[in-house]
Amino acid sequence: MCLGVPGRVHRWLNRAELTAEAEIDFGGVRKRCHMACVPQAIEGDFVLVHAGVALTILDPSACRGEFPVSVDEKSADHEFDR
Repeated sequence: MCLGVPGRVHRWLNRAELTAEAEIDFGGVRKRCHMACVPQAIEGDFVLVHAGVALTILDPSACRGEFPVSVDEKSADHEFDR
């Protein structure tokens, strides 16, 4: 089984077509992720990340309560539910 983890696009680092990369925030932990599959993502979007690759953009209203990252549309800050 594979595990995809939701994170929020904090900032773009590289928008080149094949080597696109962004810093993704996972509840306060930021990691660089490959973004070639989601070049249309903008800062603040939630993406589903597996093995360092953002696979798809998530709809924040659809994932409310479904993922460990709490979605607060009024703020860029979020925390893991405990």
